[in-house]
Amino acid sequence: MRIVCQRVLEAEVKVNEQRVGKINTGLLVYLGVGKGDTLNDAQFIADKLANLRIFADEAGRMNRSVLDIGGNILLISNFTLHGDCRKGRRPGFDAAAEPSLAEELYEKVAALVAAQGVGVEKGTFGQYMQVTSLNDGPVTFLLDSAKLF
Repeated sequence: MRIVCQRVLEAEVKVNEQRVGKINTGLLVYLGVGKGDTLNDAQFIADKLANLRIFADEAGRMNRSVLDIGGNILLISNFTLHGDCRKGRRPGFDAAAEPSLAEELYEKVAALVAAQGVGVEKGTFGQYMQVTSLNDGPVTFLLDSAKLF
């Protein structure tokens, strides 16, 4: 499972010009589920998202989590995070999970994060979405549950 996690002042997602999710201060998270990902990967990602200390404390140091600041998460499914662009000019998506497994684990991550007390808004799985955000910093991290990076 892979994520791109951005600290934001606000973020919004629309499907067919209709807003389906919106947050203020918090994290915009793009999540890609890969072949072989399991509930353990979902738990690892959910724990990281709720507890990753990337918000400033009183001294201006990254020492607070989204949970600590009372922020929210906008979670967007994104199979292209498993795209392989190393050969040719068109990405390959062989490493991405089948849609049914991907949706199940995407929903599980959302539920696990929410169970920790973080507000979660979501995009619509499998749909074409327009995502807008106001990055804060910018502060952006890449994370892979297999710890590849």
